[in-house]
This record gives sequence, structure tokens and C-alpha cells, in this order.
Amino acid sequence: MSSVLQDVTSELNIEQIYQKKSQLEHILLHPDTYVGSVEYTDREVQWVYDAEKESIVQREISYVPALYKIFDEILVNAADNKQRDPKMDKIRINIDKERNEISVYNNGKGVPVVMHKEEKLYLPELIFGTLLTSSNYIDDEKKVTGGRNGFGAKLCNVFSSKFTLETSTKAYGKRFKQTWKDNMAKDKDCDISKATGEDFTKVTFTPDLAKFKMTQLDDDIIVLMYRRAFDIAGYTKDVKVFLNEKEVPVHGFKQYVEFYMKSST
Repeated sequence: MSSVLQDVTSELNIEQIYQKKSQLEHILLHPDTYVGSVEYTDREVQWVYDAEKESIVQREISYVPALYKIFDEILVNAADNKQRDPKMDKIRINIDKERNEISVYNNGKGVPVVMHKEEKLYLPELIFGTLLTSSNYIDDEKKVTGGRNGFGAKLCNVFSSKFTLETSTKAYGKRFKQTWKDNMAKDKDCDISKATGEDFTKVTFTPDLAKFKMTQLDDDIIVLMYRRAFDIAGYTKDVKVFLNEKEVPVHGFKQYVEFYMKSST
């Protein structure tokens, strides 16, 4: 074994054997560490939403876990905002197969549009477009939200060919919009305008399908994403969830369980 290793190392120089990668490069080179497999699963039975039957059903599907993960990061981020703003009462999810575009909107308090004094970046850009930043690093706080390690929604940005963040906050009187392209490369400087209307945060992204060895959003991943909308409606109290502009017919966990039981029967 040692002789084989010596033969290999003799053919490579030190720079080829030992390489330093940026955090972004490491994520793209080793996606399974951060978002799971970028390969299709073997066909497995999953609960999915059948739009024609208007019911949750069990059937075999094959999907790419990493793509589902980046969608879920954005969706959980929106649902978590209910913990920060009890008045939040809407989440809107739109999945456009033809345009390969997904958006998630919530009408809770927007991300504060203020400049971070140390990083010299607006806070929304720091949270969604800068790796290893988080508001959940304080260890003595009670954990009630989904994020922790500073990746979260940024992973969706990294694995998207286009990622747009919009947020508005009346408390700071500002509205923010920023677009990134080609795996979290900044397209241009953010657009800051006056806040009008209610607070909100909206993320619109185009998954970089080549990273998932896909050519389009296929039906299996879409019906799984649809079902995830029902999950969110089931456990996010007093929040109406809309899927492709149609209200999800589930309000609260009891009704969510009854919906499954009815489908199973």
C-alpha cells in the first residue's frame, strides 16, 4: 500500500496533492457535504401531492435530494419568520416548471435594511449572499428556528444560476433588492428604495440544473415540493399558505393529519 502511495506522490507535485479551496469552491466541489446527493435516488415510495386528484398520495418517485434541500432551506426560512413576527399570516410559493423558476414570499417583518458596521454590507446581503453568517450562533438562546450553521438559504444561492432577494421593512423605511448570478456571484450593486406597503421578504431563484445533472424541473421533484407546502401549512400556526396562487386547504396540524388520513382511506 505504501509503495502505491509513493508511486502516486512521485508523479504529482506538492501543489497538486495539497490544495486550498475557498468555502464556495469547497461547497461546489463537495455538494453532498452541504446539501446531500446530486444524484437521482432509486425509485422510492414518498407522500406527494397529486394536483389532479387534489389529494396527498403515496407513489414511487425518483428525485435529486440536493435540489429538494435548497428549496426546503428557503421555505423553512420563510416559516421561521413566524417566530420573529407573530403577525405574519401569509406564505406564497410559486413553482414554474417551464421557466425553471421558484419563488417563496412571506409577509412577516422584513430583514432590517441597515449597514453592518463591521462587514460594510447591508444586512440582507450579508445574510443571503455571504457565507458563514447567521443570527443563530448565540448558544444560550432557546432554539425555535431551523437555521444554525451559517449556510441555510445561502446554499440555495450557491446552487442557483440566478437568485433574487427582495425585502421591505417599515421600521427602517427601506426596501432592498439584490440579484446574484452563476452560483452566488454578485450581478450588480443592490437597489435601495423607500419602503411602501406591508413588510415582506421574497426569494426568487433559478436552480442551476446542471449541478443536479438535470435538464428541467421534472414532475417527481415538483409533486414532492408541492407536498412540502402542505407540511408548512400544517405546522405553521395561523398562516395561510398559497401554492401557485391557490390556497392550500390545510390550516393547522389537526387538519393536516386529517388530510393524510382521508387520502390514505
